[in-house]
Amino acid sequence: MITSQVTMEELVQKYNVAAPRYTSYPTVPFWDNEAFSRAAWTNQVYQTFQQSKEKGISLYIHLPFCESLCTYCGCNTRITKNHRVEEPYIAALLKEWEMYVALFKGERPLLAEIHLGGGTPTFFHPDNLKVLIEGILKHADLAPDRSFSFEAHPANTTVTHLETLFDLGFRRLSLGIQDFDPLVQFVINRHQTSAEVKEVMLNARKIGFESINFDLIYGLPKQTLATVEDTIQKAMLLGPDRISFYSYAHVPWIKPGQRHYTEADLPHGAAKLALYNLGKKMILAHGYEDVGMDHFAKREDELFVAFQQERLHRNFMGYADRFSPLLIGIGVSSISDAWGAFAQNVKTVEEYHKLIDTGVLPVVKGHILNEEDLLVRRYILDMMCKGKVQLPTGAPLNEQIIDELSELVADGLVSITGELIQCTAIGRSFLRNICMAFDQRLLRSKAQNQLFSQAI
Repeated sequence: MITSQVTMEELVQKYNVAAPRYTSYPTVPFWDNEAFSRAAWTNQVYQTFQQSKEKGISLYIHLPFCESLCTYCGCNTRITKNHRVEEPYIAALLKEWEMYVALFKGERPLLAEIHLGGGTPTFFHPDNLKVLIEGILKHADLAPDRSFSFEAHPANTTVTHLETLFDLGFRRLSLGIQDFDPLVQFVINRHQTSAEVKEVMLNARKIGFESINFDLIYGLPKQTLATVEDTIQKAMLLGPDRISFYSYAHVPWIKPGQRHYTEADLPHGAAKLALYNLGKKMILAHGYEDVGMDHFAKREDELFVAFQQERLHRNFMGYADRFSPLLIGIGVSSISDAWGAFAQNVKTVEEYHKLIDTGVLPVVKGHILNEEDLLVRRYILDMMCKGKVQLPTGAPLNEQIIDELSELVADGLVSITGELIQCTAIGRSFLRNICMAFDQRLLRSKAQNQLFSQAI
């Protein structure tokens, strides 16, 4: 309930500020890179590995290559039609993985999760993907309840891709669709038809894939209520198990490709929120459940089960149905998370190859979390994954956090009972803003305007 009687339009105007997406805390712009070193990072990796062997590790593999640039994209990519880049890059990935395995001092890691992201993982020939995954598995044992997933472009994912990855243990795929409207696809240079998506889905189901996710975006250039309605209708007819329906992040000062269109082409504020509300209403009406922020899943899907059981987790890949204290990212620009530390690899393919060839772990920056960071990280994760935070009695920051939340309480976005902070139904549309009240590094800096995309 909005206690101050603020209208939704007024809330949108008030809270549509630059805000982090909170796939980590601290967020990357506030990492203390000067206090970071490769030695400190590798020591933290080993410690976390030793402390959480039974949970296993998660492995993220960044495959950056795409044949064409999708102008909306905020990922680290390399545009090329030269597929001779595949084999050298895979060789480098396997060398990096071997560097990490060496840190475990002869103990074989237990792999709980592998995710192939990009870029376009299906840029790679299926035979090369097989070399990659078999090379990874050679140095690891497999968790009984492991989860292997990959991202796929519907326009270039073949039956052979699907069969090869299925045989290697992959059971989940995420199809990057974004929007089905021809004009929107033209502007963002992302082309695939609903027929192509249907064909990939039918093939995947026939082969045995257990969970299929659609990535859809609201707030893209030229989107309208009518185009979003049409896109959601087509998606519902195809029936994915999960849907990620997330906000377009307009950051042309970071991603120049987004200057292919102007701010005048984009829906803003209340108009953008209306696109989300329409899409969400349609998705929920078709039996999906709201999970975390901007994610929806069928009741039988493991993501919703994890949400119900309060074991949902959020990391650099988004929401996950499991928590691994050690997430290792290999490949150009990949980010790793050893719970008490973060590290990111170099961002260019050339520099990545150079470091790998000289036997140097290709991390370029990172952050060692202090006690306050670890406390705030848990609060933000709980809010993002559970919609509530239980502040420990007498914990540091309690009074400050509750004070920072006072205006959001007045506007009906959160409720506070003692030291239990809960997001309201209305507040779910402003989850990033709520998390900002916990973010000590952001509050101290007040310098977010050119670091993040708009909250709405």
